[in-house]
Amino acid sequence: MACMTSSLVMKPTTSTTSIFSQPIKSFLPNTCFSIQSKPIKPLLISCSAVSQFPFSLLSIEKKTHFPFFIKALLQEEYEENLDDQEWAQGDEEEEVFVDAEEEWVPSEDCKVYVGNLPYDVGSEQLAGMFQEAGVVERAEIIYDRETGQSRGFGFVSMHAVEEAETAVAMFSGYELNERLLTVNKASPKGTRPERVFRPPNRIYVGNLPWEVDNAGLKEMFSKHGKVLNARVVCDRESNRSRGFGFVTMSTTSEMNDAISNLDNQNLNGRSIIVSVAEDKKPSY
Repeated sequence: MACMTSSLVMKPTTSTTSIFSQPIKSFLPNTCFSIQSKPIKPLLISCSAVSQFPFSLLSIEKKTHFPFFIKALLQEEYEENLDDQEWAQGDEEEEVFVDAEEEWVPSEDCKVYVGNLPYDVGSEQLAGMFQEAGVVERAEIIYDRETGQSRGFGFVSMHAVEEAETAVAMFSGYELNERLLTVNKASPKGTRPERVFRPPNRIYVGNLPWEVDNAGLKEMFSKHGKVLNARVVCDRESNRSRGFGFVTMSTTSEMNDAISNLDNQNLNGRSIIVSVAEDKKPSY
């Protein structure tokens, strides 16, 4: 993942040397500040050493101190110099340009928390599963620093907010390797994630005939709208249906329509129960 760092230096430069670009001691020899009272010659030598500076500076009377206004200007210019350097250094640290094609940072609104993961599930498997909901930009499993083992949860970043919402609806309560996943929108950094088990528009379906499977359940509810997820809960040991399941519709109106039309309907000799799923995970 390549990135390019560019430092922006906003201070203009010119080819002409300015006498106010640095402290006075930086361009006058030390002899100018230690002139003895009797000889004149050292002063003449020091003047020749700085002959490249403007004549206005060299025409100042031979005093051991510069006039107050010149020293003030020099000090002001020097402080501005330091400020510019500090600003440039700060700008150099902040101005980092990243090639968007090589590194794309998804929005926090597109990030999904995935909990109660089986410990053998890796990032690749997690990403492959969530591709059913849209484009997966990043999938990560959180590992213990000491043991290197999965901690049973992770995060998936989708390409768009709508895809993240679809992922929550599809996979919250999804059974993976005999574990029911907890999936919801990830909270911003520094806050505790909301662990809401039931996604929006989720329906509980009870008293199902034993032969009804996921495909049959989805087909039945598809007549009332778009089904995001349909799952029949099975026994962990025998893998046989336990007689109930969950269906997630794409909108609230579709959920209400399915409930009103299917509740207490006869399915293969059994009157099914169709209602809004509870917030808490049912006890099996």
